[in-house]
Amino acid sequence: ILDNLRSVHNVGSIFRTANAVGIEKIYLCGTTPTPLDKKGLKRKDFAKVALGAEDTVEWVYCEDVVDCARTLKEEGYYLIALEQSATSVDYKKVDISTSKDIAFIIGNEVEGVLPPVLEVADVVAEIPMTGTKESLNVTIAFGIGVYRILGV
Repeated sequence: ILDNLRSVHNVGSIFRTANAVGIEKIYLCGTTPTPLDKKGLKRKDFAKVALGAEDTVEWVYCEDVVDCARTLKEEGYYLIALEQSATSVDYKKVDISTSKDIAFIIGNEVEGVLPPVLEVADVVAEIPMTGTKESLNVTIAFGIGVYRILGV
């Protein structure tokens, strides 16, 4: 679930990583760019980064991220938000062994995953930061998180 990401390049890169780890579907929420432009044509800037993953990973557009997350939770998905919060756990300690269907929630590049979305998540997973910066680029965080948590 991509929550109001702003960068076409970041979203294209996430599609490529999602394909690499076997993620079946991406939910593009709010202002997150889709692989198609307003006329329904393939976006060249998106395709340049996704390298065809936009054709192999199914995607759905959802206007509201909270509604999207709630719907998936009602369908039995285990929701993992990749974010820093007071209730977050180290991403290396997230246990998905009893979960059949998993959805990752990725927040936008500036504000991250917003509190109403975090409330829907089953777990908030944080990648520890030991340097002077407080966060990673969203595509890097996505790659680190999904590879580790999915055990790829």
